[in-house]
Amino acid sequence: MTKILGILGGMGPAATVAFLERLQALTPAKADEEHIRVIADINPHVPNRHTQPEAAGRTLGEMALRLRQAGAEVLAMPCNTAHAHAEAIRAAGLPFIDMIAATTEAAKASGATRIGVLATPGGEALYDRALRAAGLEPVVLGGEDRQAFMDTVFAVKAGERPREAMRRLAEILIAAGAQAVIAGCTEVPLLLAAGDITVPLVDSSEVLAAACVDACR
Repeated sequence: MTKILGILGGMGPAATVAFLERLQALTPAKADEEHIRVIADINPHVPNRHTQPEAAGRTLGEMALRLRQAGAEVLAMPCNTAHAHAEAIRAAGLPFIDMIAATTEAAKASGATRIGVLATPGGEALYDRALRAAGLEPVVLGGEDRQAFMDTVFAVKAGERPREAMRRLAEILIAAGAQAVIAGCTEVPLLLAAGDITVPLVDSSEVLAAACVDACR
């Protein structure tokens, strides 16, 4: 019997849908009933994780509690930045799969020691701590390139697909010495695939999907 997976989603909606597709694809099932039961709260009205962090934390905690009440047994959230509120989610009393920790572990397993991070400022801070704790060196964007990354992410949220812009940002990290690149925002894999760059791409959405399969089956 598989465990019921609760998803805190909607940050953003397209990234959540893509995550659910990966979850389905990674589940070793030969019939409908062998897949994981998922209860998803795709809530695009979570307050802004950058400008309203306290309100975002409260909302995420409430979502986690409602998922538990609906029958979820394990929680996951395909949004890197919102993992700053992991404790509010864990307060619901269910196991919460840590996307940042799992992706950091995958980056270390790649054999690289200098890890590029494509993430929002909040997500970048989470990965900076996690990577350094794992003995790895983060390589991040700066100045205008960091703003260009945010512009690209918001373009995705607006329905655009500026793939070349994201590839260029990844190449900047590689030129700065990154031996692998973390797609540390769930909009990144909507634009960037492993074959687009010359170093390993550690896709946080795919890592989380695989961890969910392991936890629920």
